[in-house]
Amino acid sequence: MTLTAPASAPPSQPRGPAARRRVRPLRVLLHVFLALVALGWLLPLTLAVYASLRPYEETARLGYFSLPDDLTLDYYAQAWTQAELPRYYLNTLIIVIPGVLVTLFLASFTAFAIARLRIPGRKALLIVFTAGNLLPPQVLITPLYTLYTLVPLPAWLSDSRSLYDSYLGLILIHVAFQFGFCVFVMANFMRTIPEEISEAALVDGAGVWRRYWRLTLPLCRPVLAALSTLQFTWMYNDFLWALVLMSSGDKLPVTSALNNLRGQFFTDYNLLAAGSMLVALPTLIVFQLLHKQFVAGLTLGSAKG
Repeated sequence: MTLTAPASAPPSQPRGPAARRRVRPLRVLLHVFLALVALGWLLPLTLAVYASLRPYEETARLGYFSLPDDLTLDYYAQAWTQAELPRYYLNTLIIVIPGVLVTLFLASFTAFAIARLRIPGRKALLIVFTAGNLLPPQVLITPLYTLYTLVPLPAWLSDSRSLYDSYLGLILIHVAFQFGFCVFVMANFMRTIPEEISEAALVDGAGVWRRYWRLTLPLCRPVLAALSTLQFTWMYNDFLWALVLMSSGDKLPVTSALNNLRGQFFTDYNLLAAGSMLVALPTLIVFQLLHKQFVAGLTLGSAKG
């Protein structure tokens, strides 16, 4: 009796071009659409950078869409000194840094109470916070202006002895308008954290503060980084409330400093473009420092199965 060896399986053939994933027309259209949208966003920024490097006389003679004869950084040095940007940067940091910290602290604690504590009406409370984001701030300009002029403050806190024309007034208005959005985002994120972690800490005798500060908050670092980037950008770029609730020119944020580059009878738009680039620089730096955490915060729950 003879034994025959079983026939070995034929070696797998490498995939050919026909076996590759087919290119779908809808995917091609999607990529073309996204490329056009990105180009639409980048074109004005690129034109502003290009204009800031050219003398105004050259662009006035040849046009903004012409090849340059000379590129220079003189406009940036001129905008830095003429617009008094260092002082206005300091004014903005005095407003933005406390505003971001207070907003995230209050929002995280409120979100912890909604997501982790069994308080009555917590769902209705979250709906109220969410609905507050739908209120346009322009409708509150007149009542807020009147209210700010009537609320007294000590002289060491406000030169006007009221909330009007004070740093505290701007910080409070930013906290009030950004608070609801942060509560909504953080409450939804905290609900994805397993409740067994909090229950185990409760069994070990941890109080509310320890469960919030030592247990829940460290797990919220990605969403805190994403919200920090957004809140810094929104508060930094604000122009409306500073214009309405402040009158002293030496207290205005950096977005108002560009008015110093506008002349009474003539405006050098190339100089204004250079000032705009300098004003936008801090937000780019913050995003570059936190972009990994920002992207991680935006994609939270996308891979949840």
